[in-house]
Amino acid sequence: MAFIRRLWPLFLALAIAAVAIYWFRFSPVPVRVVPVSRGDAAEVVYATGAVEPLRWAKVIPLQRRRLIEMCDCEGEAVRQGDVLARQDAAEERAALAEIEARLERLEADRRRVSGLLERNAASLTSVEQAVTAVLEAQARIAAARERLEALNLRAPIDGVVLRQDFYVGEIVGQGDVVFWVGPPKPLRVTAEVNEEDVARIAVGQKVLLRNDAFPGRVLEGTLTTVTPKGDPVSKTFRIHIALPEDTPLKIGMSVEANIVAREAKSVPLIPADAISGDAVLVARDGKAVRVPVRVGIRGARMVEVLEGPKEGEAVIAPVPEGLTPGRAVSVEARP
Repeated sequence: MAFIRRLWPLFLALAIAAVAIYWFRFSPVPVRVVPVSRGDAAEVVYATGAVEPLRWAKVIPLQRRRLIEMCDCEGEAVRQGDVLARQDAAEERAALAEIEARLERLEADRRRVSGLLERNAASLTSVEQAVTAVLEAQARIAAARERLEALNLRAPIDGVVLRQDFYVGEIVGQGDVVFWVGPPKPLRVTAEVNEEDVARIAVGQKVLLRNDAFPGRVLEGTLTTVTPKGDPVSKTFRIHIALPEDTPLKIGMSVEANIVAREAKSVPLIPADAISGDAVLVARDGKAVRVPVRVGIRGARMVEVLEGPKEGEAVIAPVPEGLTPGRAVSVEARP
């Protein structure tokens, strides 16, 4: 009897362990299920980009100088060649005046030497040298005038001043974009696609666009170009997406683009998180049953079923960790 009393705690511990093991192995596991249903499936390629006009240009100074005059024309129409801003040209005007004064002296020398040649008082070589000096001065004047003209920042194309930066008094140079000019319509999206996805896209595919300024609104575009050469550093390819005339997107907005590479209508669908390897678990008669599955188009949330569970069957999704085929389950519909 004393021996049994000593073993009683051990028997109790074993009994508790047996109950725990039984409960763990054979008690129903709560799962959520989704019935196999029909719907549209799409395979998409993700890209990010920005909205820009189809035709536009930057106005960038060629020389580093201070701005002394600027138009107040942001949002206004301009014609090619219109002066939008002027840089300080005092140094260039002084240099031009010096060369023009030198040209006057050289012209006078040429006329004098030419007169001496007519009286045989000068050689032909001296006349040729005087003419050459005049031509050199004229060339220098032409170059100086070009430098002077470059300080007038002009509209490179017809369009609208889309954006205007900097103010009178600021110093700008070749790295500064002072104006963006172009027609505000039509618009397009310039985006980047990862190189591993570029084989799945083609010109003419539909593109679904998203921007946080239009929550819940589907914005569409059409893939128009894919650059033939990718960037080996970023491992991306540049693409262009045409936007409809009535798009609410504005120039400079960032967008997320989903290029529809493949599409299927009214096909069986199951949640992507229901698939484990090449099979899914289906709730049948209170148990988890393994069903092999072959899938087609894989979307972000739903997957097309080519072979596997039948329409209406309750697919477990997501699959709880440790759930094995044959285990009892208690079913709860997934919202």
